[in-house]
Amino acid sequence: MKKFAGSLVAFLLVLFLCSSNLWAGDSEIRTDPTDTVTLPLTEHEVAPPAIKTPEESIPEAAPLAVEAEEVVTEAVLPTEPEAVVEEVVGTVEPPVVVPPPPAPKDDLTIAAELIEMEGLANYKKALDLCMKAVEKDPNNFKANWLCAEACREYGLETEHLDLDDWKDICIKYSTLGRKCAEKAITLQPRKPNGYYFYGLNVGIYADAVSIFTALKEGLKNKTQENFEIAYKLDKTFDTGGPIVAIGRFWHVLPWVAGGDEDKALEFYREYQKTEFFSTPDGLEGHIYLAEILMDSRKTKEEAKQLLQEASKLTNDKFWQNRIKELNDDM
Repeated sequence: MKKFAGSLVAFLLVLFLCSSNLWAGDSEIRTDPTDTVTLPLTEHEVAPPAIKTPEESIPEAAPLAVEAEEVVTEAVLPTEPEAVVEEVVGTVEPPVVVPPPPAPKDDLTIAAELIEMEGLANYKKALDLCMKAVEKDPNNFKANWLCAEACREYGLETEHLDLDDWKDICIKYSTLGRKCAEKAITLQPRKPNGYYFYGLNVGIYADAVSIFTALKEGLKNKTQENFEIAYKLDKTFDTGGPIVAIGRFWHVLPWVAGGDEDKALEFYREYQKTEFFSTPDGLEGHIYLAEILMDSRKTKEEAKQLLQEASKLTNDKFWQNRIKELNDDM
């Protein structure tokens, strides 16, 4: 009975399973739960929610973030505010500054430049400008001593050029030059300008009228005194001019009037040691020193050397002729 009951139960179970498959409209027993057949829905049927497979039910993983490549940059040091300001200011173009036009030159400045340029015409133009300045302002120190210089340079140049009237010119302008020099001395007695150019104007006057005439007129003591004062005040004035001038005074003064070549040589040697001696300004110093040294056998060779050096310091025709004469005399 138990066996029969077991067989009956088994039969009913099989029958039930077969009838469920037939009800589902599939004559085959489904073994793959994913193998489904979709039937058309009727008018009143609603599609059941789709059943996702285990694989489909797993949410899609979000894409992994790609790590950005590490960017290596140079370390930037902090900048001080002052440095930033300086850098900015440095990059700004400075404004274009237009210099003001030069101030017009006055007559005395032009006169001084003309004297420096040398030449007869330049000396005469300078002299005219200085005379005009003295007439305009008789108490102008610079106008007076510069006029004295222009008188001497103009007179000496006419002598060197051997103009027909050079003596008359030297007499006329040496007189004016001495007058202006004396005025400069009264205006500025502690400056060498007036004393120095007074003595030089006596020199061109003596060349025109002769030394003995100048001595008779009492110019010896006054000339000596003016040169000595100029020497004491500033011996380097006019590139050492007072040293050479006082040496020349003792050199050309006749012995009967107290001329002394030893004194002259002493001043010439002093000038030889200055910075001016080897420059074109030292031309006369070379020649005057050579004139004394050439008279002695012991110093004749030195005199020749001095004249050779002097010839390289100038192209002036007068001085080149004088150098040649001295060399011929030796």
